[in-house]
Amino acid sequence: MNSTLLLNIARFVLLLAAQVLIFNEIDFWGYVNPYPYILFIILYPVNGNRSGLLLASFLLGIIMDMFCDSGGVHATACVILAYVRPTFFKFSFGVSYEYQTVKINDKLTPERFSFLLISVFTHHIILFLLEIFKLSFIFNILLRTLFSSIFTLILCIVIIYIFKPNTKR
Repeated sequence: MNSTLLLNIARFVLLLAAQVLIFNEIDFWGYVNPYPYILFIILYPVNGNRSGLLLASFLLGIIMDMFCDSGGVHATACVILAYVRPTFFKFSFGVSYEYQTVKINDKLTPERFSFLLISVFTHHIILFLLEIFKLSFIFNILLRTLFSSIFTLILCIVIIYIFKPNTKR
């Protein structure tokens, strides 16, 4: 096995474990629920196998659904995020994405921040729309999406910088 595959497997397991054991227990005022497990999808290599990403995203989401007893909403949100991820790369990075020179866990730039923000917001809006599934609660959906996205975005940035690979030797 190559090191990228091992890194992705470790990231999958660690983020899923942290989500289930720590972050699922956080619920501020009913509106703030962090979901940093989506970092697996966000940090997946740009030139990685797209089918593998979709399959891994489905597994990530379905395992989350099993732990949360949520009936498939996490799996749906994860697969949709994995599917639209190349579009978000093109939007945020433009030509750099085409040449696969993008590394999300480098220094935070406006392009990287916009990619993280769009990805987190997309996952959360889909997740909460499907979870509540009633348009009469649209204000509740938007509030939960906004607050949870902000908190998840902050957590994702902190996690990226804590576990950032050391480039100095």
